[in-house]
Amino acid sequence: MVIDAWMQHGTVRFLQHEMLDSLWRWTGKKPPEKEVPVEETVAAMDAGGVDVGLISAWYGPEGALVSNDEVASFVEQAPPGRLLGIASVDLRKPMDAVRELRRCVRELGFRGLRVVPWLWELPPTDRRYYPLFAECVELGVPFCTQVGHTGPLRPSETGRPIPYIDQVALEFPELVIVGGHIGYPWTEEMIAVCRKHPNVYIDTSAYTVRRYPPELVRYMAEDGNHKVMFGTNYPMIAPEHALKGLDELGLPDDARERFLEGNARRVFHL
Repeated sequence: MVIDAWMQHGTVRFLQHEMLDSLWRWTGKKPPEKEVPVEETVAAMDAGGVDVGLISAWYGPEGALVSNDEVASFVEQAPPGRLLGIASVDLRKPMDAVRELRRCVRELGFRGLRVVPWLWELPPTDRRYYPLFAECVELGVPFCTQVGHTGPLRPSETGRPIPYIDQVALEFPELVIVGGHIGYPWTEEMIAVCRKHPNVYIDTSAYTVRRYPPELVRYMAEDGNHKVMFGTNYPMIAPEHALKGLDELGLPDDARERFLEGNARRVFHL
Protein backbone atom coordinates (compact mmCIF):
# COMPACT_ATOMS: atom_id res chain seq x y z
CA MET A 1 0.00 0.00 0.00
CA VAL A 2 1.06 3.61 -0.65
CA ILE A 3 -0.28 6.55 1.37
CA ASP A 4 0.12 10.14 0.15
CA ALA A 5 0.39 12.38 3.21
CA TRP A 6 -0.10 15.73 1.43
CA MET A 7 -2.55 16.23 -1.41
CA GLN A 8 -5.13 18.76 -2.46
CA HIS A 9 -8.24 18.33 -4.52
CA GLY A 10 -8.33 22.01 -5.31
CA THR A 11 -11.19 24.34 -6.08
CA VAL A 12 -10.88 26.77 -8.99
CA ARG A 13 -10.56 29.72 -6.58
CA PHE A 14 -7.60 27.95 -4.94
CA LEU A 15 -5.89 26.71 -8.11
CA GLN A 16 -6.23 30.06 -9.90
CA HIS A 17 -4.95 32.13 -6.96
CA GLU A 18 -2.13 34.48 -7.94
CA MET A 19 0.16 33.13 -5.21
CA LEU A 20 0.39 29.82 -7.13
CA ASP A 21 1.56 31.44 -10.38
CA SER A 22 5.16 30.44 -9.68
CA LEU A 23 4.20 26.79 -9.19
CA TRP A 24 2.24 26.63 -12.43
CA ARG A 25 5.20 28.26 -14.20
CA TRP A 26 7.60 25.63 -12.82
CA THR A 27 5.35 22.75 -13.80
CA GLY A 28 4.66 24.12 -17.27
CA LYS A 29 0.92 23.72 -16.72
CA LYS A 30 -2.00 26.10 -16.46
CA PRO A 31 -4.64 26.17 -13.70
CA PRO A 32 -7.99 24.65 -14.65
CA GLU A 33 -10.81 26.86 -15.89
CA LYS A 34 -13.55 24.81 -14.23
CA GLU A 35 -13.93 22.58 -11.19
CA VAL A 36 -11.97 19.35 -11.42
CA PRO A 37 -13.96 16.12 -10.91
CA VAL A 38 -12.88 13.94 -8.01
CA GLU A 39 -12.50 11.07 -10.48
CA GLU A 40 -9.50 12.88 -11.98
CA THR A 41 -7.67 12.93 -8.65
CA VAL A 42 -8.45 9.26 -8.02
CA ALA A 43 -7.23 8.41 -11.54
CA ALA A 44 -3.93 10.18 -10.85
CA MET A 45 -3.58 8.17 -7.65
CA ASP A 46 -4.26 4.96 -9.56
CA ALA A 47 -1.64 5.83 -12.17
CA GLY A 48 0.96 6.33 -9.44
CA GLY A 49 -0.05 3.33 -7.35
CA VAL A 50 -1.31 5.46 -4.45
CA ASP A 51 -4.02 3.74 -2.43
CA VAL A 52 -4.93 6.47 0.09
CA GLY A 53 -4.61 10.25 -0.21
CA LEU A 54 -4.90 12.77 2.62
CA ILE A 55 -6.49 15.87 1.09
CA SER A 56 -6.50 19.13 2.98
CA ALA A 57 -8.62 22.23 3.24
CA TRP A 58 -6.96 25.63 2.80
CA TYR A 59 -7.83 28.66 4.91
CA GLY A 60 -6.04 31.99 4.78
CA PRO A 61 -6.62 35.62 5.75
CA GLU A 62 -9.08 35.99 2.87
CA GLY A 63 -11.15 33.01 3.99
CA ALA A 64 -11.64 29.49 2.68
CA LEU A 65 -9.84 28.66 -0.56
CA VAL A 66 -10.87 25.03 -0.05
CA SER A 67 -13.38 24.71 2.79
CA ASN A 68 -13.62 21.81 5.22
CA ASP A 69 -17.09 21.00 3.96
CA GLU A 70 -15.83 20.92 0.38
CA VAL A 71 -13.12 18.47 1.44
CA ALA A 72 -15.76 16.33 3.15
CA SER A 73 -17.72 16.34 -0.09
CA PHE A 74 -14.67 15.27 -2.11
CA VAL A 75 -14.05 12.42 0.34
CA GLU A 76 -17.66 11.33 -0.03
CA GLN A 77 -17.48 11.37 -3.83
CA ALA A 78 -14.40 9.14 -3.97
CA PRO A 79 -14.49 5.36 -3.60
CA PRO A 80 -14.56 4.41 0.10
CA GLY A 81 -11.22 4.79 1.83
CA ARG A 82 -9.38 6.41 -1.08
CA LEU A 83 -9.48 10.00 0.21
CA LEU A 84 -9.32 11.18 3.81
CA GLY A 85 -9.74 14.74 5.05
CA ILE A 86 -7.28 17.07 6.76
CA ALA A 87 -8.85 20.16 8.31
CA SER A 88 -7.77 23.77 8.12
CA VAL A 89 -9.08 26.76 10.08
CA ASP A 90 -9.16 30.54 10.33
CA LEU A 91 -6.41 31.69 12.72
CA ARG A 92 -8.05 35.10 13.23
CA LYS A 93 -10.75 33.61 15.46
CA PRO A 94 -9.02 31.13 17.76
CA MET A 95 -12.08 29.79 19.60
CA ASP A 96 -14.08 29.40 16.40
CA ALA A 97 -11.02 27.66 14.96
CA VAL A 98 -10.90 25.22 17.87
CA ARG A 99 -14.60 24.44 17.51
CA GLU A 100 -14.21 23.93 13.77
CA LEU A 101 -11.28 21.56 14.26
CA ARG A 102 -13.32 19.62 16.82
CA ARG A 103 -16.24 19.37 14.35
CA CYS A 104 -13.99 18.21 11.54
CA VAL A 105 -12.46 15.42 13.58
CA ARG A 106 -15.49 14.27 15.56
CA GLU A 107 -18.22 14.73 12.95
CA LEU A 108 -16.48 14.61 9.57
CA GLY A 109 -13.85 12.01 10.45
CA PHE A 110 -10.86 14.16 9.47
CA ARG A 111 -7.41 12.86 10.43
CA GLY A 112 -5.45 16.00 11.27
CA LEU A 113 -5.09 19.78 11.05
CA ARG A 114 -3.01 21.65 8.49
CA VAL A 115 -2.09 25.32 8.77
CA VAL A 116 0.30 26.79 6.19
CA PRO A 117 2.29 29.54 7.98
CA TRP A 118 3.38 31.43 4.87
CA LEU A 119 -0.26 31.87 3.87
CA TRP A 120 -0.80 33.82 7.10
CA GLU A 121 2.74 35.23 7.36
CA LEU A 122 2.61 34.00 10.96
CA PRO A 123 5.19 31.45 12.20
CA PRO A 124 3.94 28.44 14.20
CA THR A 125 5.13 30.10 17.42
CA ASP A 126 2.49 32.82 17.07
CA ARG A 127 0.02 32.79 19.99
CA ARG A 128 -2.92 32.20 17.64
CA TYR A 129 -1.80 28.64 16.97
CA TYR A 130 -1.52 27.56 20.59
CA PRO A 131 -5.18 26.77 21.35
CA LEU A 132 -5.15 24.59 18.23
CA PHE A 133 -2.05 22.73 19.38
CA ALA A 134 -3.75 21.93 22.68
CA GLU A 135 -6.89 20.75 20.86
CA CYS A 136 -4.86 18.54 18.50
CA VAL A 137 -3.36 16.84 21.54
CA GLU A 138 -6.78 16.37 23.10
CA LEU A 139 -8.26 14.98 19.87
CA GLY A 140 -5.24 12.77 19.20
CA VAL A 141 -4.56 14.14 15.70
CA PRO A 142 -1.35 15.55 14.19
CA PHE A 143 -0.61 19.16 13.36
CA CYS A 144 0.59 19.31 9.75
CA THR A 145 2.45 22.32 8.45
CA GLN A 146 4.93 23.47 5.82
CA VAL A 147 8.66 23.67 6.42
CA GLY A 148 11.33 25.02 4.09
CA HIS A 149 11.26 27.83 1.57
CA THR A 150 7.97 29.01 0.10
CA GLY A 151 7.47 28.08 -3.55
CA PRO A 152 4.34 30.25 -3.94
CA LEU A 153 4.74 34.01 -4.09
CA ARG A 154 4.95 34.62 -0.36
CA PRO A 155 7.85 35.10 2.13
CA SER A 156 9.81 32.03 3.24
CA GLU A 157 10.92 32.90 6.79
CA THR A 158 7.97 31.18 8.48
CA GLY A 159 9.18 27.82 7.13
CA ARG A 160 12.36 27.59 9.20
CA PRO A 161 12.40 24.46 11.36
CA ILE A 162 14.70 26.20 13.84
CA PRO A 163 13.53 28.11 15.78
CA TYR A 164 9.84 27.59 15.00
CA ILE A 165 9.15 23.84 14.92
CA ASP A 166 11.78 23.24 17.59
CA GLN A 167 10.12 25.76 19.94
CA VAL A 168 6.61 24.36 19.41
CA ALA A 169 7.84 20.81 20.07
CA LEU A 170 9.51 21.96 23.29
CA GLU A 171 6.32 23.61 24.56
CA PHE A 172 3.96 20.85 23.32
CA PRO A 173 5.93 17.59 23.60
CA GLU A 174 2.72 15.53 23.20
CA LEU A 175 1.83 17.26 19.93
CA VAL A 176 2.52 15.19 16.81
CA ILE A 177 3.95 17.52 14.14
CA VAL A 178 4.34 16.66 10.46
CA GLY A 179 6.54 19.08 8.51
CA GLY A 180 5.69 18.89 4.83
CA HIS A 181 7.97 19.86 1.92
CA ILE A 182 11.18 18.42 3.43
CA GLY A 183 12.46 21.70 4.89
CA TYR A 184 14.79 22.59 2.02
CA PRO A 185 17.10 24.55 2.10
CA TRP A 186 17.10 23.88 5.85
CA THR A 187 16.78 20.09 5.53
CA GLU A 188 19.57 19.44 8.02
CA GLU A 189 17.73 21.65 10.52
CA MET A 190 14.53 19.67 10.00
CA ILE A 191 16.35 16.36 10.46
CA ALA A 192 17.98 17.71 13.63
CA VAL A 193 14.56 18.69 15.01
CA CYS A 194 13.20 15.22 14.17
CA ARG A 195 16.11 13.56 15.95
CA LYS A 196 15.60 15.79 18.99
CA HIS A 197 11.82 15.41 19.33
CA PRO A 198 10.11 11.99 19.19
CA ASN A 199 6.81 13.39 17.87
CA VAL A 200 8.18 15.41 14.92
CA TYR A 201 8.03 13.94 11.39
CA ILE A 202 8.81 14.91 7.79
CA ASP A 203 6.80 14.37 4.63
CA THR A 204 8.35 14.64 1.17
CA SER A 205 5.56 16.57 -0.57
CA ALA A 206 6.50 19.07 -3.28
CA TYR A 207 9.60 17.06 -4.19
CA THR A 208 10.13 14.18 -6.58
CA VAL A 209 12.28 11.25 -5.45
CA ARG A 210 15.14 12.37 -7.66
CA ARG A 211 15.22 15.78 -5.94
CA TYR A 212 15.44 14.49 -2.36
CA PRO A 213 18.52 16.00 -0.68
CA PRO A 214 21.23 13.38 0.04
CA GLU A 215 21.06 14.04 3.78
CA LEU A 216 17.34 13.18 3.76
CA VAL A 217 17.91 9.93 1.85
CA ARG A 218 20.54 8.89 4.39
CA TYR A 219 18.16 9.69 7.22
CA MET A 220 15.34 7.70 5.55
CA ALA A 221 17.59 4.68 5.12
CA GLU A 222 19.10 4.69 8.60
CA ASP A 223 18.01 6.12 11.96
CA GLY A 224 15.16 8.19 10.51
CA ASN A 225 13.33 5.41 8.70
CA HIS A 226 10.46 5.73 11.19
CA LYS A 227 10.23 9.53 10.73
CA VAL A 228 9.77 10.22 7.00
CA MET A 229 6.58 9.68 4.97
CA PHE A 230 5.71 10.04 1.32
CA GLY A 231 3.75 13.03 -0.01
CA THR A 232 3.24 14.65 -3.40
CA ASN A 233 1.58 18.06 -3.09
CA TYR A 234 -0.77 16.93 -5.86
CA PRO A 235 -1.93 18.43 -8.22
CA MET A 236 1.41 20.27 -8.51
CA ILE A 237 3.20 16.90 -8.67
CA ALA A 238 1.43 13.73 -9.78
CA PRO A 239 2.11 10.58 -7.73
CA GLU A 240 3.54 8.71 -10.74
CA HIS A 241 6.10 11.46 -11.32
CA ALA A 242 6.84 11.92 -7.63
CA LEU A 243 7.77 8.24 -7.14
CA LYS A 244 9.82 7.77 -10.31
CA GLY A 245 13.29 6.57 -9.36
CA LEU A 246 12.37 5.22 -5.92
CA ASP A 247 14.32 1.99 -6.52
CA GLU A 248 17.45 4.06 -7.15
CA LEU A 249 17.47 5.25 -3.53
CA GLY A 250 18.45 1.76 -2.39
CA LEU A 251 16.25 1.87 0.70
CA PRO A 252 16.13 -1.32 2.78
CA ASP A 253 12.78 -3.10 2.52
CA ASP A 254 11.66 -2.08 6.00
CA ALA A 255 12.60 1.57 5.43
CA ARG A 256 10.77 1.59 2.09
CA GLU A 257 7.60 0.15 3.65
CA ARG A 258 7.66 2.69 6.46
CA PHE A 259 8.22 5.55 4.03
CA LEU A 260 5.40 4.58 1.67
CA GLU A 261 2.86 3.39 4.21
CA GLY A 262 3.81 2.48 7.75
CA ASN A 263 4.75 5.89 9.13
CA ALA A 264 1.66 7.62 7.76
CA ARG A 265 -0.57 4.78 8.91
CA ARG A 266 0.76 5.18 12.46
CA VAL A 267 0.81 9.00 12.59
CA PHE A 268 -2.68 9.48 11.08
CA HIS A 269 -4.22 6.43 12.80
CA LEU A 270 -5.31 4.85 9.54
